[in-house]
Amino acid sequence: MEISTIKTQAFSDQRPGTSGLRKKVTIFQAPHYLENFVQSIFDTRTDLKGGTLVLGGDGRHYNRQAIQTIIRMAAANGVARVIVGQGGLLSTPAASCIIRKYRTNGGIILSASHNPGGPDGDFGIKFNTPNGGPAPEGVTEAIYARTREIGEYRTLTSGAIDLDTIGMLSLGNTRVEIIDPVADYAALMEALFDFGRIRQLFDAGLFRMRFDAMHAITGPYAKHILEEMLGAEPGTVINGIPREDFGGGHPDPNLVHAHEVVALTSGRKAVDFAAASDGDGDRNMILGRDFFVTPSDSLAVIAANAHHIKGYAGGISGVARSMPTSQAVDRVAEMLGIDCYETPTGWKFFGNLLDANRITLCGEESFGTGSNHVREKDGLWAVLFWLNLLAVRKQSVKEIVQEHWRRFGRNFYTRYDYEGIDTEAANGLITRLQERLADLPGSSLDSYTVDYADSFAYTDPVDGSVSENQGIRIGFTDGSRIVYRLSGTGTEGATLRVYLEAYEPDREKQGRKTAEVMKPLVGIATGLAEIESRTGRREPTVIT
Repeated sequence: MEISTIKTQAFSDQRPGTSGLRKKVTIFQAPHYLENFVQSIFDTRTDLKGGTLVLGGDGRHYNRQAIQTIIRMAAANGVARVIVGQGGLLSTPAASCIIRKYRTNGGIILSASHNPGGPDGDFGIKFNTPNGGPAPEGVTEAIYARTREIGEYRTLTSGAIDLDTIGMLSLGNTRVEIIDPVADYAALMEALFDFGRIRQLFDAGLFRMRFDAMHAITGPYAKHILEEMLGAEPGTVINGIPREDFGGGHPDPNLVHAHEVVALTSGRKAVDFAAASDGDGDRNMILGRDFFVTPSDSLAVIAANAHHIKGYAGGISGVARSMPTSQAVDRVAEMLGIDCYETPTGWKFFGNLLDANRITLCGEESFGTGSNHVREKDGLWAVLFWLNLLAVRKQSVKEIVQEHWRRFGRNFYTRYDYEGIDTEAANGLITRLQERLADLPGSSLDSYTVDYADSFAYTDPVDGSVSENQGIRIGFTDGSRIVYRLSGTGTEGATLRVYLEAYEPDREKQGRKTAEVMKPLVGIATGLAEIESRTGRREPTVIT
C-alpha cells in the first residue's frame, strides 16, 4: 500500500452549517468534493495524527462509499486507530457516546439528519470534537478556511475493507476496529434508566407501544433495547430496517412525515404510547393515546420529573433551550431554582454549558432533547425517559402533560416552515424585519402590545464567544412571542421558519385547540413579515 498525494482545486461552497456540511448526494460524489473537506479536517485537527477517530453514519445512500474513502484518507494522514460502526453505521448519539467512552480525538459522522436520502437525496458530513459534541464555530470556521485554499489531499492506495465483520484489521500503519454499533450505547441507556421498572410495564400485558424508526438508523438500536432488553412485544418497532433511501420516506419525526405511527395512537385499538426518530437517531416525537407532546413541552416535563429517573435522581444543575423553543422549561427552572439558558439554534451551543456542568438537560423545538450523558441530542434516550416516567408515575402521557400545565401553565406553540423559497427573497424578508425592529416596542399589533423586538445575539457564558443575528424575536406583554429564522439544515433554496408561542396560565382555557389560540398571532406574523408578497407562498410547507 502506498500513500498517494492527489492534486485538487478548492471549492467555494464548503462552509459547514449548524449541523455540518450538507449537500445533494450528487455534489458529494463529484471528483475531490468529499476528499477536500475530509483533508481539511485532518489538516486543521492535528491531534488526529497518531490519535483515534470514530467513524460512522446513518446508512443513507453513499454512506458506505464515503466510509471507505475516509478510512483510506485517515490511514494516509497518520491516524493510528479508526473505530467504525459495523456496516458503516452509527447513530449520531451513539457516535458521541463512543467518542466519550473511549476518549478519542473526535469523530466524523456522515448524515443529513432528517433530510431525505437516496441517489437524488441529501448527504452530510460533520466533525465532532473529543467531548463528543458538534464542532464549535471556531473549529468549523478553521475547516472552512482550509477548504478555500486546499491544493492536495492524501489517500492510501488499497482495496475496500470489510465493514460487515466485527473485528480488527490493519490498513498501512492504521488499526481499524469494526465494532457493534449498538452495544456501548445500550449499556449507557441501561445505566441511566430503570430497565427493571420499564420491563414491568410490558410484562403486565396491559401497556402497548409502537416506535417508528422510519427505515433509518435507530431501527437496530430500538429493536435491541425495546424488544430484546425491555421485553416489548415483537413488532413494537416498525420500519426498523435501515435503508439507503429510508424506504422512500422523509425521515423527519413529525406529525406529517411520521403519519403511520401517529395513526396508531387513535381509534379503538390505539396504543398507549408511541414515538418516532429521524435519519440519524438524534430527534424524537412523543405521542400518547390521542395526544401529541410538543418538543417544548417534552423538555419541560422531563426537567420537572428528572428526580424520578435513576440517572438524574441527584438533581439537575440547570437547563437550556434554543431561542425559538417555547419558554415552558423556563418556568420549571424558576420553580426549581436552577439556571435556564437561551442559546442560538444548533446543538453545539449546548456543549460548553454541559462541559462546565452549568446544565444537565437541554432541548430544541425541532424535536431534539438530550442531557449530559452525551453531547448530541438523543431520540431514543428521550423515548426511554418517557417510558421510565410512565412506569414510575403510572399515569398516561396525556395525564402527565395536563397535570404539568395545571402546575406551570401551558405554552401553546406551533411552527410554520416555508421550505425551498428563493434565497434572495428570504434574505430580503429578514432584512426588512430587522429594519423595523427599533420602531416596534410599545406599538400595538391587533390586540397585542409589543414588549420587545430584537435580533437575537448570544454571548457564551463559558468562553465569552459571541454569536449574532441568530433570529428575530418579537415579544408581547402577555408572554406571547413570534420568532423568525432562516434554517441552515436544507440543501436547496432557503427555509423560513416562523415560531409562534402563547402562554395560558388559566386552567379553564388550557384545553383549547392550538390552531384556535394561534390564529391571531399567525395573522400578525405573516402580515408583519409580508410573507406572501415577498416569497409567493400563501401557505407554509409544513405546520408542526
